[in-house]
Amino acid sequence: MFKIPYGRHSVIQEDIDAVVNTLKSDFLTQGPKVEEFETKFAQYIGSKYAVAVANGTAALHLSILALGLENGKKVITSPLTFVASANAVLYGGGEVDFCDIDLETLLLDIDLVREKLASSPKGTYCGIIPVDFAGAPVKMDAFRALADEYGLWLLEDSCHAPGGCFYDSLNHKQKCGNGSFADLAIFSFHPVKHIASGEGGMITTNNKELYQKLLTLRSHGIVKEFDNSKEEKPGWYYEMQHLGFNYRLSDIACSLGISQLKRMDENLIRRKEIALRYDEAFVNKKVTLPIFKNKITHAYHLYVIQIENRNGLYNYLKSKGVFTQVHYIPVHLQPYYREIGFNEGDYPIVENYYKKCLSLPIFPEMSKEEQEFVINEVLNYID
Repeated sequence: MFKIPYGRHSVIQEDIDAVVNTLKSDFLTQGPKVEEFETKFAQYIGSKYAVAVANGTAALHLSILALGLENGKKVITSPLTFVASANAVLYGGGEVDFCDIDLETLLLDIDLVREKLASSPKGTYCGIIPVDFAGAPVKMDAFRALADEYGLWLLEDSCHAPGGCFYDSLNHKQKCGNGSFADLAIFSFHPVKHIASGEGGMITTNNKELYQKLLTLRSHGIVKEFDNSKEEKPGWYYEMQHLGFNYRLSDIACSLGISQLKRMDENLIRRKEIALRYDEAFVNKKVTLPIFKNKITHAYHLYVIQIENRNGLYNYLKSKGVFTQVHYIPVHLQPYYREIGFNEGDYPIVENYYKKCLSLPIFPEMSKEEQEFVINEVLNYID
């Protein structure tokens, strides 16, 4: 019987060789592979700068710190995301607020964000964190215009969407996280993501000042180079100028990331093929799929359907060896967030989505036979 997970990493011999070569080198961490990964990732995404960090959550936390979040200031994000998108605001001493999602795209509803900002006293909010959920790109130029209107910073959570693209108001193709609109963008290299380095994350930006601040914050706030120093410092000398963290990514992980980055485009093509096959199979069935009226390139980290009796389908597929997942329990419904003031009924669109959503298996090495099996079992359940 098949055993099919909702996501699976892919490691080939070329990846193994890259890691072994690093293990035999002079540096296991803080070596040349880190900068090489950053440079190549920035080139792929289209940003000026990239900073490799320990994981996606570290990327969020450092971004919040670099953007200068003030205690008590509020940040808006989507309730349809992994908890880290919201938690990072709390790490930085800020307050989290949510706006509901768009019914069709499942992305943060910009009209609701605009209404919330317009109805709040000036200075209540300092930033917005839109989320490229499932691999669907947020139209970041529209959010940039809104952020500028209210003097807010913009942090794009692109963990699901490396390689995803949208077309801006001038019909220019924009890659997720390329720095054209967001002040900072973050990515994750968790094993089920497009690039799997075990754990790992990346922050991209076009802002040199933010880039330099991130480099310092990821390594204890320590500085070793002093451009304006009046006296020459000995080679061993360093200064801790900020309260930073050890959020570095090792050369071992970066060598794996570099190797996997080479296959990004072919993996995106394969993910799209799988998604289109699902689309064809479920058309005119009792299955709801996201709708995108604007031209986009979806990165298809997830393939999410909505169906009545979601739990019934989940259990049925599990009995057949198909392991699906729910993305996500809305953040505001988590016990911790209920304790700080959020309640069921606050965001009805995402709550209704949550009752019906199920992520079907999608990963580049998924075979046609595996996908046919998943499709047939879903249709068997529906019928």
